[in-house]
Amino acid sequence: MQTYQHTSEPVTVADDPAARDLLRRAFESTYRWSPSFKGFSARLSIQEAGKTLDGTVSVHLPDSVTVSLPDPEIQKWAEGQLGMMAVHRGHRSFDQADGRHTLSLGEDDHHPLGRLLVIHGDAMNSKYRVLGRQIRQINRSMGPVRFTINVEDSLNTPDGKHLTTRYTVYYFHPKDGSIKQVDSVTDDHAVVAGVYLPGTRRIISAEAGEVHVRVMAFSGHALL
Repeated sequence: MQTYQHTSEPVTVADDPAARDLLRRAFESTYRWSPSFKGFSARLSIQEAGKTLDGTVSVHLPDSVTVSLPDPEIQKWAEGQLGMMAVHRGHRSFDQADGRHTLSLGEDDHHPLGRLLVIHGDAMNSKYRVLGRQIRQINRSMGPVRFTINVEDSLNTPDGKHLTTRYTVYYFHPKDGSIKQVDSVTDDHAVVAGVYLPGTRRIISAEAGEVHVRVMAFSGHALL
């Protein structure tokens, strides 16, 4: 299953309790599957430019995603999408996630997306903006790839957690910092036995002067 690889780096700054408290509150307000949730299976339909592919998916937590589609390239892409969903929604504690790193606050610049928070030692130069109890922006670098995620909308679950429903990813050219690609992602969710599962995901991508739209639609969900 696709995950971000974290590698520890030497850290020379001191951990800031205010930054830790801010990020912990946002982390604990984010919807995740319970520790007892083992995964799900579903039918999958992918639509793009008048073409529809039908197949199946199976997500076995903590680390197995299987997609069956007639197109190997789109199948690999769909596995990546499901892998990211499973990583982001899978159960883990704050101390297992960003809480294991050294945290500090950036300058209070009254940014509309919230206070800047810097994560030290995760090898991705991660910086978040936190507003209230939500992470509203994520900035990261993975090798030569630098990207920013703006969280634009979310829903509130009955237990008071936030679950993202719309976000945009901006990818930047490594040489001059210009925008290379933009992905606008909209998620709807299916609730099965009180568990929020993927319902539809629409991705509008702009790159090299062209705009592409791809929709993933899940149906017939079954809990494992």
